[in-house]
Amino acid sequence: MTAVSAYIIAYNEAEKIQAAVESVLWADDIVVADSYSTDDTAAIAGELGARVVQIPFNGFGDLRNQAVAACRHEWIFSLDADERCTADVRDEILGMLQQGPDADVYFVPRRNYFMGRWIKHSGFYPDYRQPQFFRRGAMSYCHDRVHEGFELHGDAVTGYLQHAIWQLPFKNFEEIQHKASRYSTLGAERMMDEGRTSCMGRALRHALWSFTQHYFLKNGWRDGWPGFVIALGNFEGTFYKYAKRYQALSDWCPPPTTALRRPVPGS
Repeated sequence: MTAVSAYIIAYNEAEKIQAAVESVLWADDIVVADSYSTDDTAAIAGELGARVVQIPFNGFGDLRNQAVAACRHEWIFSLDADERCTADVRDEILGMLQQGPDADVYFVPRRNYFMGRWIKHSGFYPDYRQPQFFRRGAMSYCHDRVHEGFELHGDAVTGYLQHAIWQLPFKNFEEIQHKASRYSTLGAERMMDEGRTSCMGRALRHALWSFTQHYFLKNGWRDGWPGFVIALGNFEGTFYKYAKRYQALSDWCPPPTTALRRPVPGS
């Protein structure tokens, strides 16, 4: 049977890494691409039999390419620490490899679970991102800091899996804020790399458009409060991405101060 490598990118994901690794124990080779976590992520992954590869974080595109390079087998399955492979996806992949794949690069649908319910709208289903199952050499990731794209090589053919993996994007509201802060910083750095400018008016316009897209155009309102929170989180992340870029272009130095000493009597 054709061997499969699975790689998982992670940083300080001690609460999530066990479930992620356990969901791909069917793979012949498991790589955890860690960026020097300060918690027990690496130790937990190692105890479960994964090979932990430490990779300095220079953006998600570079991280994924290095994770792929660490994989041993021709076919590679990509997973993030907040994602879970399902039995249906496992069986679909193994059955396809046994019969002979009709494509080189496969997109995999994702079902997101948040606030105690499956999210069916808000742009969160089927929620395809870059391909997650592919033949080595058929594609590579763009060197973007965040929201990394991909490039097909040669005459690579794309396809779609029918069954979905799970994603648990936010364990609580605090993580929504944390991700909005981290990704907005990376987004602002990407804008800088691309030579793009910003202003506070642009930050507000893009943030409002992001909220409108997720809540109204993508029917987030049909997901109830989770849909509203998702849209609000996208508003916040988008606003601060553009605001942080504007901040980097601005000279917001504090007003000058002088050393204050006790007045001399009679002066």
